[in-house]
Amino acid sequence: MGKIFYSVAGEGRGHATRVKTVVEELKSQHDVVLFAPHVAFDFLSQIYQWDARVQVRKIPGLQFCYSGRRVSYLQSVTKSIPYLWELSQLVNQFELAIRQEQPDLMITDFEPALPRAAKRLGLPFVSFDHQHFLTAFDLSTLPWPLWLKAQSIAASINLFYCGQQETIVSSFFSLPLRKRCKNVTSVGVLLRRELMLASPRDEQHLLVYLRRFAPPRLMAALRACGRDVFIYGLGDQPRDGNLCFFDVDESGFIDDLVNCHALITNSGNQLVGEALSLRKPVLVMPEEGNFEQAVNAHFLTKTGCGIGYDARSFTTDDLSNFLEQVPELRLRINPDSVVGNGRAFEAIRRYLPPPVSRPAEVAEVTGLAELARLTRVG
Repeated sequence: MGKIFYSVAGEGRGHATRVKTVVEELKSQHDVVLFAPHVAFDFLSQIYQWDARVQVRKIPGLQFCYSGRRVSYLQSVTKSIPYLWELSQLVNQFELAIRQEQPDLMITDFEPALPRAAKRLGLPFVSFDHQHFLTAFDLSTLPWPLWLKAQSIAASINLFYCGQQETIVSSFFSLPLRKRCKNVTSVGVLLRRELMLASPRDEQHLLVYLRRFAPPRLMAALRACGRDVFIYGLGDQPRDGNLCFFDVDESGFIDDLVNCHALITNSGNQLVGEALSLRKPVLVMPEEGNFEQAVNAHFLTKTGCGIGYDARSFTTDDLSNFLEQVPELRLRINPDSVVGNGRAFEAIRRYLPPPVSRPAEVAEVTGLAELARLTRVG
């Protein structure tokens, strides 16, 4: 039995979804204390409010700012000044909690304060996120403009935090590691238990998940597509022809994902990987100015399992072209190549006390993965 401190960034639901999957695997043998801001705190605190093995504590965190529909890095940096000003105080609070509670392992999902406290105390910690693909993967195949930006942003990642004992990179695409890159484990995305056990069907609807904005060109194309379209992320709204709007609800969203014809979304790593694990082709439309999503869209297109489009030039013909290619795209998807649960948990367990015997009804994730692989239908 051990205790785990786990801090998570709060921008988007992908971080929180990945963390939840890890917690569900570890909590039967260990106590987990989650530190989360913003959206991640709201999501995780609701799930674990009655769970005696998991505590969720709120911390401040960084968020993107937008100018119109575009990510504004200048505004994001400006709005981060109060957080950075108080960062040392947050690190002090983490240091005090570490001294008092003496966790056996500290994990961070792109949250900077916990690793700073661990380093100050001379204690090891593990990094587990998607963003470190920028420092770990060989990105030489990127188009020149994206490659240049990747180099500059990769340099800034080590300013966020560095010194982790191991870097676990979760990504739906796999690339060779950079030369001289040490102590890195590359895994796929982490699937929730519900997705591991799902038997996908094609009920012909399109599933759309948009974080903040509805690109007008995309919405016009969806109205003309001749299919029911289930849209999450824009709030509950009255039905508009074939467009049905829903509040984000984990159970309902998973059901619609498992049974959709294809997914249309921004290029978030976690959701793209979940869709591919179900053999659902993906149309991605990166948020304007969101560099990470632009890179994800590039590599999704390279896999041949989905297509990336620019929201500013998207047309009804583009959507029709994507839908015509769905059967071919689906044939190219290898679900096993994007699932990272087994490798990720193996890496984490190396840093934990030996487990006690587990209840017989708790199945190993590797077993779940094999069961899902054998029972999954296209």
